[in-house]
Amino acid sequence: MICLTQPVVREAEVLTRLPDEFRQPDPGNAWAQANRGGEATDAFLEGPVWHPDGSLYVTDIPYGRIFRIDSSGRWELIVRYDGEPNGMKLIAPDTLLITDYRLGLVRLSLTDRRVTPWLARRNSESFRGVNDLTPDSRGNLYFTDQGQTGLHDPTGRVYRLSPQGKLDLLLDNCPSPNGLVLSPDERLLYVAMTRGNCIWRVPLQRDGSVTKVGQFFTSYGPSGPDGLAMNEQGELLIANPGLGRVWRLNTLGEPVEIITSPAGRSTTNLCFGGADRRQLFITESVTSTILHCQMTTPGCPLL
Repeated sequence: MICLTQPVVREAEVLTRLPDEFRQPDPGNAWAQANRGGEATDAFLEGPVWHPDGSLYVTDIPYGRIFRIDSSGRWELIVRYDGEPNGMKLIAPDTLLITDYRLGLVRLSLTDRRVTPWLARRNSESFRGVNDLTPDSRGNLYFTDQGQTGLHDPTGRVYRLSPQGKLDLLLDNCPSPNGLVLSPDERLLYVAMTRGNCIWRVPLQRDGSVTKVGQFFTSYGPSGPDGLAMNEQGELLIANPGLGRVWRLNTLGEPVEIITSPAGRSTTNLCFGGADRRQLFITESVTSTILHCQMTTPGCPLL
């Protein structure tokens, strides 16, 4: 009989909550109507990004807002624009690249706080609804085009955009592709398939193609894996809304740690930060709360 070690279970702590002055429930909000069953939604935080200056940036999907949270916990509205920002990554000290469900890839300059288009369409075809992104060390950008796909319509996509502007379609049969992250050696791409309730493992070949894509991890419950992060040991961390937890998997895909939420079950995304990249920040989106916990192994650097 094989006896698997039980994962360590611990609870994250509340770092800060969106102040009441920024909460604005609107029962007529189009995003909330489609994605929250029409529930009054005063915000829905996503896309956490740690900045080297010690601050944390997050998106607010339904109201097109980007917030900055400084080291003292003070919230600042950086920009509000006519879009639906989701995943976000720092591609330069003064530049955030954002996957916007309505607008495609957009760029936010932190210097002048302007949002400008980056990539709105592919071959004159609009995206279904881009969701999250991750860069590699060679300047390539991987991103998911999720839209409203799922098991009923497994046609979500995963793209790679080169520094020269070449856009490769890597996968086009995905049931709700969401968060994605590379292994430390960049030979593997992991993609969260939210409606499939699993993680796909995507080997990347030297010529840029993919082959032998397989299922790496299977979850359960009302909503599947969402945002992903990677630590320096090659362990995958998964934000799993619906369950209110973060999974930490070893390189075999076995859960070795479960981090639970004290604030709600909608743990949608996560990132490493802090001076030594050992702080894990987690968005609990329904309550608009930022959770955090100390990790032993640092996260992989992204900039």
